[in-house]
Amino acid sequence: MSLGITESLIILAIIILLFGGKKLPELGKSLGKAITGFKSGLKEEQNEEMNTAKKITEQSENKKDDTKNS
Repeated sequence: MSLGITESLIILAIIILLFGGKKLPELGKSLGKAITGFKSGLKEEQNEEMNTAKKITEQSENKKDDTKNS
């Protein structure tokens, strides 16, 4: 189910009617900022998960080393 040219033009016309031609650049700018913020939030979340996984792995390796040395 993909959008064709006709459907895209109809959606664009509805958006222009709702927001007007003057508001569209502002709307695009705010949408771009929202997408950028969302992507940076995802990257931060992934980094936190990687750091947590790394710490857990290091802790389990340290425990294995401690039991071998005992």
